[in-house]
Amino acid sequence: MPNQHSHNAELDALHLLTQLVQTIEVGLVVLDRQFRIHLWNSFMENHSGLRASQVRGKRVFDLFEELPEEWLTSKLETAFLLNNRAFTTWEQRPYIFKFPNSRPVTGQSPYMYQNLTIQPLSNRFAEVNNVALVVYDVTVEANHRQALSKMSQIDTLTGLANRRMWQQHLDQEFERSRRYGHPTTLMVLDIDHFKSINDTLGHSAGDLVLAAVGQKLGQLLRKSDVAARYGGEEFTLLLPETTQEQAQQLAERIRSCMSELTVETDAGAASFTVSIGYAPYHTGLENNKVWFEAADKALYEAKRQGRNRCILAKAS
Repeated sequence: MPNQHSHNAELDALHLLTQLVQTIEVGLVVLDRQFRIHLWNSFMENHSGLRASQVRGKRVFDLFEELPEEWLTSKLETAFLLNNRAFTTWEQRPYIFKFPNSRPVTGQSPYMYQNLTIQPLSNRFAEVNNVALVVYDVTVEANHRQALSKMSQIDTLTGLANRRMWQQHLDQEFERSRRYGHPTTLMVLDIDHFKSINDTLGHSAGDLVLAAVGQKLGQLLRKSDVAARYGGEEFTLLLPETTQEQAQQLAERIRSCMSELTVETDAGAASFTVSIGYAPYHTGLENNKVWFEAADKALYEAKRQGRNRCILAKAS
């Protein structure tokens, strides 16, 4: 009887283990050395649309052509050879199996983001003839991280790049211009007498003006251009493939459009003008700080000359 009891206990444990493997909210796949499927749990069935009976004994690469075969084979061979567990995250590779995102939201990936663990499985002779792929759905976390990352680069009031993102683009564009000699112009824009708008109509009106400037810049610029709120009422523009003459025309167009804007606020209508300084890239610029300072000095010259005007930086 004790043997029968022990046997029943083992069967119960096996039943519970099988139930866990099938219902756990991660994908479980067991492969042999030929990459044939031996286990395919409910998670994998639900997201792939293929039942275990349809995939068992078949090579995983034959069933899923989107799998990165060379990359994954290398990982699997290492697991077989060295008996080492391996991990990959969605940041390294967004997904292994191209499963649809079950809860897509506008702007999010249509596919499930996945983390993957590759676990060698030893038999009772310590031989590794199978590996388990453990697939984790991390779509919610990935989308949240990406949203936070995007927020950290965008000025929420104007919808333009913030100073941090602007600096990254400036670093890249300066190096590109220095290396290839393509015409690029840096522009700095400031709202004239902005303090008086805040003092007269209130800070909420000032915020509406800033938002309106951001929106108008977004309409006037090309996709390749980068506009940022540098701080306060100052904006910066990075204009790749833009000559001095083209920059002059754009600066004047921006100045003219801003002077025609009227922003309706709870405290009354706000009209304003802007001053602009711009500096084309040239080989005499030591670094991007010097480039920015050239445009900034031109902006202050525009202010000194009476505002509501565009000034080209002096050649250094």
